[in-house]
Amino acid sequence: MKSLDKFKGCLLGGAAGDALGYAVEFLDEPGIVKKYGKNGITSYDLSDGKALISDDTQMTLFTANGLLLGTTRGRTRGIVGSYPSYIAYCYKEWYRTQTEEYPLKCDSDYHYTWLSHLPELFARRAPGTTCLSAIREGCSGTIDNPINGSKGCGGVMRVAPIGLYFIDNNHYGPEDAMRIGAETAALTHGHELGYIPAAALVHIIWCLAQDGEHSIPQAVQDSLTWVRVMFSNAAHLKEFKTLMEKAMELASSDISDLDAIHALGEGWVAEETLAIAVFCALRYPTDIEKALIAAVNHKGDSDSTGAVAGNIVGANVGIGGIPDKFIDHLELKDTIFEIAGDIYNDCPMQSEYDMENWSREWEHKCIANDYPIWKKEKCINGEFEQT
Repeated sequence: MKSLDKFKGCLLGGAAGDALGYAVEFLDEPGIVKKYGKNGITSYDLSDGKALISDDTQMTLFTANGLLLGTTRGRTRGIVGSYPSYIAYCYKEWYRTQTEEYPLKCDSDYHYTWLSHLPELFARRAPGTTCLSAIREGCSGTIDNPINGSKGCGGVMRVAPIGLYFIDNNHYGPEDAMRIGAETAALTHGHELGYIPAAALVHIIWCLAQDGEHSIPQAVQDSLTWVRVMFSNAAHLKEFKTLMEKAMELASSDISDLDAIHALGEGWVAEETLAIAVFCALRYPTDIEKALIAAVNHKGDSDSTGAVAGNIVGANVGIGGIPDKFIDHLELKDTIFEIAGDIYNDCPMQSEYDMENWSREWEHKCIANDYPIWKKEKCINGEFEQT
C-alpha cells in the first residue's frame, strides 16, 4: 500500500541531497574541507536565505508533471500516448526555462506544465550538457533507437517520481514502471548504462514507498533480479551488476565512507551515481542526515549522488524521518510537497464528463496548465481554497 508520508519523503529527501551537494559539486575534497571544515558540508549553505536546488530537482519535478499530464489527457480526452512522450513534452518546457527569460513569451502557445509559470525554475543551476543538447535535438531517444551514446547521470537523477507513481496501479506493474523509467532516461541518454540504472532506481523506489513492504537491502537485491530479466541481452549488464554488488559489499564492510565512494567512482555517470547512492543508503538506511552527508562530501557529482541517496532513504523513512534542518529554507519546498501529493492522489476525474469529481484546481494544473497564475488571481480575490 502506498504511503503519502513516503512519497513526500522521497521527493523532499532527493531535493535535500541535491541542495546539500550542489554547494560542493565542483569542489575537490581539499576544497570542501577548506571551506566547510574537516567533516565537510553538513548543513545547507544558504543563498539569500534559501538552500538552492539544482537541475536534478528541477527535472524531477518536470518528470512528475509529465506523468500527471499523461493520465489527465487519457481520462479527460480519451487520447493517451506513452508516459515518456508526455514527460518529453515537459522536458522541452524545462529546456525553455533554461534558455529563455521569465515569463515565457508564448501567449498563443499551449503550455504542457504549470511549472513553467514558476520564476524560480528559470534559474540555471549547472544543467547537464547532454540533457540540454538531447532535448534541443528533439528529446526523442528510445532504448531501441538511442539519441546518443551517453551514460551520464542526467537520466537516473530525475526518475524517482516514476517509482512512486505506479504503486497500487491497476494497469501498470513493477516491470512496466521500470520500463517507463528506462525509456524516460533514454529520451536523453542512449547508452545502456544511461538507462539501466534508471530502471533499477525506479524499482528500488517502488519497493520502498510501499508502507513497510521492503527494506533497502531487499529493494536493491530485488531491483537487480528484475534488471537481469528485463535487460538480459544488454552488453553492459554484467558491468552494472558487478558495480552494484560492490556497493552492497562495501556497505557492510568497515571501510570509511569516502574510501568506499572512491572505490565506486565519482558519480558523473549513471551507474556510479546509483552505486554511490545505494552504498550510502545501505550504510545509513534510517539516518538520512548521515546518508546525505556521506553522499555529497566527495570530489564527484555531489548533487546527483546526494539527490539519489535522498530519494532512496527518504522513501524508506518518510517525511517524518527527515530532520527540520533539511526542510527549513529548502527552495521550492511547497512545490515539492504539492507535486508529491498530486502524484499520490492522482487525477480525480475519470472522464471528460465526470462532473462529480471535476476539480477546478486540477483543471488548471494539468489541462490549462496555468495553475500559478490562476491560484494567484484566486488568492487576490480571496476565492482560493484547495480541493
